[in-house]
Amino acid sequence: MARAQLDKQPHEVAAMFDGVAERYDLTNDVLSLGQARLWRRAVREALDVRPGERVLDLAAGTGTSSEPLRAAGAFVVPTDFSLGMLRTGKRRQPHLPLVAGDALRLPFADGAFDAATISFGLRNVADVDAALRELLRVVRPGGRLVVCEFSHPTWAPFRTVYVEYLMRALPRVARAVSSEPDAYAYLAESIRAWPDQAGLARRLAAAGWGSVRWRDLTGGVVALHHGVRAG
Repeated sequence: MARAQLDKQPHEVAAMFDGVAERYDLTNDVLSLGQARLWRRAVREALDVRPGERVLDLAAGTGTSSEPLRAAGAFVVPTDFSLGMLRTGKRRQPHLPLVAGDALRLPFADGAFDAATISFGLRNVADVDAALRELLRVVRPGGRLVVCEFSHPTWAPFRTVYVEYLMRALPRVARAVSSEPDAYAYLAESIRAWPDQAGLARRLAAAGWGSVRWRDLTGGVVALHHGVRAG
């Protein structure tokens, strides 16, 4: 499998995720030191889903991120452009209505959802600003968005250690637990190149999202950005 590059050609990124699908959730748990489960819970709380609401879970992978939303009573639609991820998810969680879809051309009507979320996927989209506008399109007026993405640790000494872990330790750990460790070299590079919390907030606002705010998790390793579509 050829690893994806930071120009994020869609076919390369999709092929990369196809290749890691089988052990993706396990690898994430190991590499995050178990924090991934806490981050998923934080997304559910930030999105504040109510029973019966329609929720788009974009870049849902195998659907693991969708389960907390479903458990809260939402009708969640897990969507991803990696067919390998979707096949793995359908085998493990056949009750989920998994949908193949491109973040830049979502296969949903305007205002189809009460809320939307994307966890650790916006960073891998070829055109981030277009994806944010497309999410705005499919969420109804007054609907919410939560973006969960790797960010920049706020404490400088920890930030230095974290970057060292990303670029050196993460690919080595991935070799022990992942079926395609080269993919995690790309993921480490993409995390380091991603904008900081304020930078992403500006991009949400520029895409049309209102009431934009963020909250740091794990010292800023991850940030939750929240936005609302104006009425």
